[in-house]
Amino acid sequence: MNLLIQIGQLVLSLSLLIILHEAGHFIPARLFKIRVEKFYLFFDPWFSLFKMKKGETEYGIGWLPLGGYVKIAGMVDESMDKEQMKLPPKDWEFRSKPAWQRLIVMLGGVTVNILLGFLIYIMIAFVWGDTSLPIANAKYGIMCDSTALNIGLKNGDKILSVGGEKVTEFQDVTSMLLLDQPKTIEVNRNGENITIQVPDDFVKKVLSKEVKGFISPRGLFAIADFLPQSGALKAGIKKADFIVSLNGEKLLFYDEYAPRLAKLKNQTAKIGYIRAGKYNETDVQIDEKGMMGVAALSPIAFLDVVTTHYSFIESIPKGISLGINTLSKYIKQFRLLFTREGAQQIGGFGTFAKLFGTTWDWESFWRLTAFISIILAVMNILPIPALDGGHVMFLLYEIITRRKPNQKAMEYAQMVGMILLLALFLFANGNDIFRHFRH
Repeated sequence: MNLLIQIGQLVLSLSLLIILHEAGHFIPARLFKIRVEKFYLFFDPWFSLFKMKKGETEYGIGWLPLGGYVKIAGMVDESMDKEQMKLPPKDWEFRSKPAWQRLIVMLGGVTVNILLGFLIYIMIAFVWGDTSLPIANAKYGIMCDSTALNIGLKNGDKILSVGGEKVTEFQDVTSMLLLDQPKTIEVNRNGENITIQVPDDFVKKVLSKEVKGFISPRGLFAIADFLPQSGALKAGIKKADFIVSLNGEKLLFYDEYAPRLAKLKNQTAKIGYIRAGKYNETDVQIDEKGMMGVAALSPIAFLDVVTTHYSFIESIPKGISLGINTLSKYIKQFRLLFTREGAQQIGGFGTFAKLFGTTWDWESFWRLTAFISIILAVMNILPIPALDGGHVMFLLYEIITRRKPNQKAMEYAQMVGMILLLALFLFANGNDIFRHFRH
């Protein structure tokens, strides 16, 4: 059921974005009196799941969920309709219109995706507000994985600045480290300010290890749930109990337990915990993996998270700011894709599905939809034949040189672009399959 919920959210999100993207081409085409022969959600090689004819346009749903398309008369596109292009141009064809009109038609999908992303962020700010963790409110400092520990960070460090730039929001730390690739991190450790040098290969190591959160807020150890055959549950520990000691050693933080429990595999440990303000102790059987069989409460539960609410007018600049920030970060990520480690992070439908939660949460759904809308805009404007950006590239050439590109050259470029996109699709989804079996 959880998987079906994730798939359902992904399909709904992509369907909405694809339809609106194609409408961005369809509407200006009709305004310029260009005939649109097909408007499809998903591709329909050989057959379609649904179709209907209204006016000059056939509307339908294809069976191959790799995107969508509008077939614009008199244009070299995915349909590769060469026979139509051999005939004399008609007044209602794309190729008969001025270059500036054709440029607007081709930029329409990307424009809609950008504006839609910004609009969704505006409505998110208005309906749910903006939730953040100010760096000053991370009162217990940071919790590090092995990647962060290896560069000299320690659990409990309090981040002050990254690359000389003061950090104000905790959630900015990871993106600053990965996207800006700073040389230093300044932290406060036990009251002393310390500067840590960031190795040049830090980002590559993070990507190669597929680290999801090498730095997170540090929190107390409170029980959220139990795993099957949990030794802690059998020993009488309950949800919401605070674990505060191990074999008489006072330990308040979650990260302090894992290395110690790893040395107590298949042994009994005396666990101290607080319930309703009262200290208790019990003997817990540690399993062969060095675990008590518990899930800890999120560290955020112990910290002062700030939620800011906005009026509708206030939400407009806030939403635009969120959209610009998302767009900027995604563009910065592009340089990481051209490394071997970055390429390994490229994912297909499986990766996108996992972004959505296993329960239906509208705030999360719309945040991810806005993010994917920005991604689609950036990807589609790339100067690759078969994408909008490829068509724009040829149109700009025509506008600058006042000469139309060679028809055959455009057809060959379209075929090459489609092959490249198919290869990327196979590579991305192949990565998903490889990661699934490897883990």
